Amino acid sequence: MTTTNSLEPIETASLDELQALQTQRLKWTLSHAYNNVPMYRRKFDAAGVHPDDFKELNDLRLFPCTTKQDLRDNYPFDTFAVPMEQVVRIHASSGTTGQPTVVGYTQNDIDTWANIVARSLRAAGATARDKVHVSYGYGLFTGGLGAHYGAERLGAAVIPMSGGQTEKQAQLIRDFQPDIIMVTPSYCLNLIEELERQMGGDASRCSLRVGVFGAEPWTLAMRNEIERRLGITALDIYGLSEVMGPGVAMECLDSAGGPTIWEDHFYPEVVNPQDGTPRADGEQGELLFTTLTKEALPVIRYRTRDLTRLLPGSSRAMRRMDRIAGRSDDMLIIRGVNVFPSQLEEEIVKFVHLAPHYQLEVRRNGHLDTLAIKVELKQSSLALSQQERCQICNNLRRRIKSMVGISTEISIVNCGSLPRSEGKAVRVCDLRTAANQ
Repeated sequence: MTTTNSLEPIETASLDELQALQTQRLKWTLSHAYNNVPMYRRKFDAAGVHPDDFKELNDLRLFPCTTKQDLRDNYPFDTFAVPMEQVVRIHASSGTTGQPTVVGYTQNDIDTWANIVARSLRAAGATARDKVHVSYGYGLFTGGLGAHYGAERLGAAVIPMSGGQTEKQAQLIRDFQPDIIMVTPSYCLNLIEELERQMGGDASRCSLRVGVFGAEPWTLAMRNEIERRLGITALDIYGLSEVMGPGVAMECLDSAGGPTIWEDHFYPEVVNPQDGTPRADGEQGELLFTTLTKEALPVIRYRTRDLTRLLPGSSRAMRRMDRIAGRSDDMLIIRGVNVFPSQLEEEIVKFVHLAPHYQLEVRRNGHLDTLAIKVELKQSSLALSQQERCQICNNLRRRIKSMVGISTEISIVNCGSLPRSEGKAVRVCDLRTAANQ
């Protein structure tokens, strides 16, 4: 259990002390963004606001929101608030056009991130005596390195496994006997199946005691199954690349019921997703974040598109966020990867023989999500041989894997085979919800 002695001073601060710190840091962030990022200067000026207009926390709602499109429009580095010689790392996440949203970090940003993830792990009951098995992907995705540096900052021994190699992962869990695992919930269920195969049907005999799960939504049923079969406590970590990465909020071992938002670094708001009007704490809407300490890429009122509500703090004055109820856009999350239909469409239309008519089918195969894509041939290409069609499927599959980062099943159908709509085209058939009922 997390004890008061293991908390940082800000975690035990009063609400007045926390809000005073937030006010001070918001003043700095607004000025930093306005003075160093042309995009923010334009947005503030167009809205008729200036950083000097911010006097108290409620004044933040006077300032314009930031969207993912804003970041894409300023690709790759025009949203950075420091010169490139101060940027020590660059991460990126995919966007709807196939163009990533780019995130930069100064050394102070990296140190802050590591401290926040270390705090999150302490909240999960981890200590320097523990071994932490990291199964999040490493690379431009923030999950792997974010978890890694945070566990190292805690003083724990890190096992940087990354994703894949399920049989080997299970064997190393048996051999290295880690205490904590950081992984997506869907991949954890695959690991459980392999552990059960290697351990005579009982994965709960392994050394793990806590799992820190993020990067994709997961149901209470999945949480309960993971806890039962692996014999662990399952906790939720929340983050997104544009705001920092994993560690924006963390479910605490001593106060479950929604991740605690680390409000000394990230100021949350909830608004009506249609018109942006504020929602009171406890009311559901779209979650916004303003960074309070980021140097390289400050974001002001960033629209996460996640639908949730803010809850009172429990063991800390900092508020909690409820389970994500859905998204206000059409983004799919498949095995922890953000996928937009328009991303896939962009790859499809590059093939001269394919028509811009397609349908995505998302299923749950066992415990992992799968994506199948049906695409139509152009009328002029109906004479293509089966071998030629297979070659197009293989090439498209490789393109999507390279650009988006997930494997897909591709099938080609003749022109006119897919349903047409007089209104908005139905591009996605998400069958995962039905499978969970």
